[in-house]
Amino acid sequence: MQSEYPYRGRLAPSPTGYLHAGHALTFWRAQERCRERGGTLILRIEDLDRDRCRPEFREAIYEDLGWFGLRWEEGPFRQSERRDLYLAAWRELRDRGLIYPCRCSRRDVLSAAGAPHAEDEEPIYPGTCRLA
Repeated sequence: MQSEYPYRGRLAPSPTGYLHAGHALTFWRAQERCRERGGTLILRIEDLDRDRCRPEFREAIYEDLGWFGLRWEEGPFRQSERRDLYLAAWRELRDRGLIYPCRCSRRDVLSAAGAPHAEDEEPIYPGTCRLA
């Protein structure tokens, strides 16, 4: 099924330590999926954990991603610097009546994320709480 919106993929490392081979594989797959769909790859630094995030890890992320051969079209965006954007989006969703409480347990969320789906498809939210 073709979406009316262009594909946007993201890399979202957290600067709480050094990247490892698992990160490289995950990010490479994200980049390839984006290329296959003619999309835009975004680098978003997940730096909201103030106690564990370190500038030296953030700098190492940029160096490591370059060494892995990963390229992004937008960013890097740091989550900690974008609060106003997220708050405005939240207010718009709230004002349009599109926010609903989630009653799922962590087990429910993990189960939904691990549900069977085609290898080339991303997991899709089943609407559990939206339908309640």
